[in-house]
Amino acid sequence: MPPTLASLVHHSALKLTVRAGEDRLDVPVRWAHVSELADPVPYMEGGELLLITALKLDADDPEAMRRYVKRLAGAGVVGLGFAVGVNYDEIPGALVEAARDEGLPLLEVPRRTPFLAISKAVSAAIAADQYRSVTAGFAAQRELTRQALTGGPEGLLAALASQVDGWAALYDASGAVVATAPEWAGRRAARLTADVERLRERPAPASSVVGGSGTSDNDDRVELHSLGTGRRPRSALAVGTAAALGTAERYAVHSAIALLTLTTERSRSLQAAEQRIGAAVLRMLLAGEPEHARTVAGDLYGGLLDAPFRLIVAETVAVSSVRIADDAPTRVPSAAALAAAADTDGDPLEALTEVVESAAARSGEAVLVVPERERLVVLAADGGAAVTACGEYAVALEAARTREQASAGDEDELVVGVSAPVGPIAAAAAYKQAEQALSVARRRGRVYVEHEQLASGSVLPLLADDAVRAFADGLLRPLYEHDATGRGDLVASLRAWLSRHGQWDAAAADLGVHRHTLRYRMRRVEEILGRSLDDPDVRMELWLALKATTSAE
Repeated sequence: MPPTLASLVHHSALKLTVRAGEDRLDVPVRWAHVSELADPVPYMEGGELLLITALKLDADDPEAMRRYVKRLAGAGVVGLGFAVGVNYDEIPGALVEAARDEGLPLLEVPRRTPFLAISKAVSAAIAADQYRSVTAGFAAQRELTRQALTGGPEGLLAALASQVDGWAALYDASGAVVATAPEWAGRRAARLTADVERLRERPAPASSVVGGSGTSDNDDRVELHSLGTGRRPRSALAVGTAAALGTAERYAVHSAIALLTLTTERSRSLQAAEQRIGAAVLRMLLAGEPEHARTVAGDLYGGLLDAPFRLIVAETVAVSSVRIADDAPTRVPSAAALAAAADTDGDPLEALTEVVESAAARSGEAVLVVPERERLVVLAADGGAAVTACGEYAVALEAARTREQASAGDEDELVVGVSAPVGPIAAAAAYKQAEQALSVARRRGRVYVEHEQLASGSVLPLLADDAVRAFADGLLRPLYEHDATGRGDLVASLRAWLSRHGQWDAAAADLGVHRHTLRYRMRRVEEILGRSLDDPDVRMELWLALKATTSAE
């Protein structure tokens, strides 16, 4: 359960006292927000505990307090925390009366309890609730997997119904009910045949929600999900519950979808399930949750998440918009890459998928391939066969494009951006690097660009949008990584020193440090970057990089 006002009142360290709204303390608290504005409503989303000291309020004015409290309640604020001993020794009676009239819980915050402590308590409770939901979701996933292996679809449906505290049904390609759990849900499931047929008319994966109006005892909220890998789904899953699904129940449903796809699609479903898991693993990596990603991936991707890998982002552009680059590669692509590039029929992204997966299969290495809307995302081992095959295939395409000058036909052309080698903890940065490389590839008329190419050489050829930011990221990353360890503030020191044209006393004064401290920091900058600050070109490039990162923020 998320934190409530009651749980905060019972928190022994906070020492909060209820002054109004005692009967509404069971309401969930989405966040704790501090605002001394006379009207903070435009900045509220609903569900907040608002913390104030009445710095800008006439808290003794009954009419002003009635308007203030009424606005807060109308905006969905669930409670008001008033710090005593700051601007007022006690909560003014006008505010207490207004809160009672409006039914808004009013909490007295003693002077010894900082607002930060309340915010931390709310944040910790929310994090704990989310962790419990994720943990319960993983437990549900394990149980559903066990049931799918031992009891087939029927056992899986029974486990799913138990997890969501409702019922579940599986439909075949014709929309007929195949299995239900519990058995009494068969009649309810049969009434949804028409809804299942409409769902099957949409490209997979598709979902819809029916019912849930609350007009009768049997009016469940039912989620319908298509199951299948082709354009038309081969089956569907229905999940009926009395209320909307929570986080743990959502994990269970998504796990059931993947597992049922496996059991109903055989070899094709195996590929679909791997893509689902891969997408989940990729989302967790991009969200900064490498341990959860490893848990979900299990042994499916071997040691891929434990070694340096590259992220590849590919998409297609209209051939009429391609400008052939003057620096197109002159190297000769491999015979295998030429053969793959010669097959121009079909979707370029599907062709790249086949090239990458075939290379990985031949070498026995793991690769994660995730179709993402109008693009393809690939996570592959650095220096492995998949990355090499992708590069060779791109060289073959680029060679063909150079010969033909992209003048014939209306086909879409492939464009690929590749990140630098990273580990799981830096997946989000790698994705950004790949997107930057992709943007440069589009602009320069290239098929394939690696991020390292953007951060090498002089900054002058890169004075445009993402290329500048990519250069700046590559140049300054060692300094940011140093500062992240808490051993100094090299980036800010470098910016101050450059802005003062190398004047030690002025720059040190701007930073509030001794000039000897600044001299030491500049020596560390030179050591880390391997560049001399006496070189005017180096100073120019560093200044442009700092400006680029500032504008990107």
